[in-house]
Amino acid sequence: MLGKKTEKFVLPEESSRARGFGRRVWMGALAALLTAVTGAAAAQSAQLQSNPQATAKPKPRFGYIAPVTYDNKYEFYGGFNFMNFQAGQSLAKRMNLAGVELLGTYWITPKWGLGADYRGEWGTTPVNPTPYIAGRPLVSLNMGMLGAQYRGPKNQYAALNYHAYAGIAHGAFNHDTGVVPPQYLPLIGLYTDRTKPVAALGASVDINYSKNIAIRLSPDLMLEHFGTETRTFFAISGGVIYRFGKR
Repeated sequence: MLGKKTEKFVLPEESSRARGFGRRVWMGALAALLTAVTGAAAAQSAQLQSNPQATAKPKPRFGYIAPVTYDNKYEFYGGFNFMNFQAGQSLAKRMNLAGVELLGTYWITPKWGLGADYRGEWGTTPVNPTPYIAGRPLVSLNMGMLGAQYRGPKNQYAALNYHAYAGIAHGAFNHDTGVVPPQYLPLIGLYTDRTKPVAALGASVDINYSKNIAIRLSPDLMLEHFGTETRTFFAISGGVIYRFGKR
């Protein structure tokens, strides 16, 4: 009986001590967790004060991976060219030529460059009515020019350039007139095959794809002297520029 009574009084005391020990364990774990969190926050705050950009969120990037610096020494352009033309001074209608343009530029300064330009054009032209030829005969122009290029306003995305080239053009106007007697060639209205002066005045817009590659659109005012007077025509080309070499 005494043992049972003693057990009744001892067990509640042991249970109370166990509960107290459990509370102390949980309080210690919570204190350790708070200490760790506080220490991490303090370390992060100290790092941010010493280097504000170390933990800053990365800003979204707009534009291109590599900045377009326009410090290239050389530039090559290749594209397709379209040109309005008149294959004979006495012809009533004009024609359209299509072909290619190749341009190499050496940049002497950030603004001024020397350019060497080639253009090859082909197309068919209307002629004066004659029993010797039917349809539209083929004509072609091959032009080689030298000149200057000036780089105007520019930014990360695009640049505006101005250019002026002059040189010679060889016109082959009698591809399809072999059956026509020579004395009747003037009746057709075509020029005879000849080489004459030519010039191109215009501008170009370069839309940057990367630091070294851009898309170009380039309209031109063309001047030629195949006949007895200087005539003007419109041309436009579009293609790709590749920049290389560091000035």
